[in-house]
Amino acid sequence: MFYWPISVYYEDTDAGGVVYHANYLKFFERARTEWLKSMGIGQTELLAQDIAFVVSHADINFRRPAKFEQTLEVVSSISQLKRASLKFHQRLVDADGQCYCEAEITVACVQLSCMKPHAIPPFIVQEFESAR
Repeated sequence: MFYWPISVYYEDTDAGGVVYHANYLKFFERARTEWLKSMGIGQTELLAQDIAFVVSHADINFRRPAKFEQTLEVVSSISQLKRASLKFHQRLVDADGQCYCEAEITVACVQLSCMKPHAIPPFIVQEFESAR
């Protein structure tokens, strides 16, 4: 599992001070990116190798509204690891463990120049397998 803190800024909210629905996906994206960085995997290096990760599916459940100035945490885990894709289970929770939003996000590894599936590099597979 990987944990990433999120502070809800004014820019994340709508006129009522509630997190705008699309921004939950941004919170989850940031957590996945930071997880890669924590393993020493730089996306710039992957892009230089013509490899990228793209979201291919998202199933999201909004449980309760997050609000301006809340401090929350994204809890991420790998629920499925395939040859060219990863499925993440991600939850946005508060300090008491209350869930605000959760999602299953499928991320495909692609060869960027042609946008075709590409095997996830072995060193990344190894990192995620050790995290499971």
